Amino acid sequence: MTSSQNKVALVTGAGRRIGACICRTLHKTGWNVVIHCHKSYAQANELADELNSLRANSARVIQADLNLLADIRSLAVNAASTWGRLDALINNASSFFPTPVESASEDQWNNLINSNLKAPFFLSQAVIEALRQTRGCIINITDIFSVRPMPGHSIYSIAKAGNAMLTKSLALELSPDVRVNGVAPGAILWPEDAHGKEMASEFKLQQIPLGALGGAQTIADTVRFLIEDAPYITGEIITVDGGRSLMQ
Repeated sequence: MTSSQNKVALVTGAGRRIGACICRTLHKTGWNVVIHCHKSYAQANELADELNSLRANSARVIQADLNLLADIRSLAVNAASTWGRLDALINNASSFFPTPVESASEDQWNNLINSNLKAPFFLSQAVIEALRQTRGCIINITDIFSVRPMPGHSIYSIAKAGNAMLTKSLALELSPDVRVNGVAPGAILWPEDAHGKEMASEFKLQQIPLGALGGAQTIADTVRFLIEDAPYITGEIITVDGGRSLMQ
């Protein structure tokens, strides 16, 4: 297939970590990828250069602030027009930080709700027609804490609970033309502090029956499965957590 004939995926928050791994995984199986980023522009361009060196004209970076509806709509139009089609949207971009109830602010509420719920909704809305033309799909990256709240992270848990319901609601509304599913990670990568340093915790490993972090590839492989190998699955959320949710 020529580059213009390949299926196309838009992955949000794809400059690094899980989003970048999803891009590499889909690209390896022949997809073209639109790499969305906001602040990780340098990393996103490095990823695009890497993928384009393997297959010319197969990756493009689009920078957008998902807090802004105008940026969301522009991202949707540009992603669909890059190769003249769009076959998958992976809503991966997410903010994550603690919000103790006593000190939580409106700015924190807006940040977490916007990135985890509002942006996935309106970006999905903006690409519906493009996905209908290809009978494509949407994958939302939700969280195991959408079901049971994470202590000290009430707003994040609320936002991811909404994301899970968004997945099911869109699956019902967009069928039969567009499938919508979710992936709920547990402990996949260590969280980062304000300086980008990973914060490892032996205690957290003890809470995982399989005794290890999952790694980004486990999420990317599940996304690829839902996109390519599951044509009769919609409205489902697959938990990928090494058994972590069994411990609560």
